[in-house]
Amino acid sequence: MPRITPPEPPRSIVIGGQPVAYQLRRSQRRTIGLSIDHRGLRVGAPTRARIGDIEGLIHEHGQWVLDKLAAWRDRPAQGKLAITDGSVVSILGEPLTIAFTDVGRSRWQFGPGTLYLRPDSIHPASELLEKALREKARTVFAERLAVHAPLLGVSAPPLRLSSARTRWGSCSHRGGIALNWRLVLMPLTIVDYVVCHELAHLKEMNHSPRFWSVVEQLCPGWKARRLELRQLARQIPHF
Repeated sequence: MPRITPPEPPRSIVIGGQPVAYQLRRSQRRTIGLSIDHRGLRVGAPTRARIGDIEGLIHEHGQWVLDKLAAWRDRPAQGKLAITDGSVVSILGEPLTIAFTDVGRSRWQFGPGTLYLRPDSIHPASELLEKALREKARTVFAERLAVHAPLLGVSAPPLRLSSARTRWGSCSHRGGIALNWRLVLMPLTIVDYVVCHELAHLKEMNHSPRFWSVVEQLCPGWKARRLELRQLARQIPHF
């Protein structure tokens, strides 16, 4: 694991006339990365990166930073979706009806267009639903990695599921890929885009033009899928 130094004191930069605070964390990573979540702008940078280079990159992506910060400010509070007998959720772009029933020794079972759950006072429906969807996600993600990896001339990498609040996927320097299990709540075309995005990092561990060229090779039309992902992300239910 790369050594990560403690975060530096918060800094501030002016973008388009607006002061923007950001948190800088240095590590043995190779590139400068920007991320935005409920905490604001966060910057990851190599240990020896100069502040001028870091803030130059922030300015280069200034409009994106302002847009993302505004989106977080305007984001409505997401309440939890109550799961009851007959509830419907969208899985891989298709409706899935939740049915409470006795499924034998198993706590859940998938059927055509239906997920059968056996909740009780110890195992609430929301907990069983998440476990069932994680199981489904692992199967589907592994299948999609096996489909797309050979197109890049590589074997399907090790997969793990994540529950990250703001990231849909990540690729480690060791070649492992993590995918957010909640992607299973999106259409398969979006799952494929994220899978291809992370596979492309096996060739280019950055977001350079060469990286996006690899993404285009694996997933033509990725820009439209990325836009759809951003739009759907705000509608993902929580339970």
